[in-house]
Order: sequence, then C-alpha cells, then structure tokens
Amino acid sequence: MQFFMYILLGFLLVCAISVSLSKNLLNSILVYMSYSLVMSIIWILLESPDLAITEAAVGAGVTSVLFFVTLKKIHAIMKAEEKEGEKKDE
Repeated sequence: MQFFMYILLGFLLVCAISVSLSKNLLNSILVYMSYSLVMSIIWILLESPDLAITEAAVGAGVTSVLFFVTLKKIHAIMKAEEKEGEKKDE
C-alpha cells in the first residue's frame, strides 16, 4: 500500500508542475481536475472520507465547471479552436 501511495504522490507532483507550466488554459483545467481526483483518493487512503468527498465535489466538480464556464464566457476555448483551424488550413 505504501508503494501505491508513493505513486499517487508522484502523480500529484507531476500534475502540480504541469498545471503551472501549461500555456493552454483548457489543458490546465483538465490537469487540475485530475489533481483534485488524485487528492481525493489520497484522502481516502488517509482514512478521511469526509475530506475526500469534499475534494471530489468542490475541487473536481464545482470549481472545474466554473472554470469551463469562465473560459466559454471569455471565448478562450473558441480562440484556441480557431487558431488550430487556421494552422490546419495553411
């Protein structure tokens, strides 16, 4: 079980670094969601189910939905798709 915990902690560290270094906002949100889900698994392994449920609901659920809505409102998702479309046309 200790080995599994070390794997999760390593994945948590990779997620934290990749979110801070990512330039694509959509990818950052997806990595943040995976960070929250891994953190909720770690809370379960630490025998704290109330924190795990809260982390999964708020971290991966509500916060990510709010980030997606914000990106849609500022048209950041459309701009990224348009840039990819322009690159394919060339």
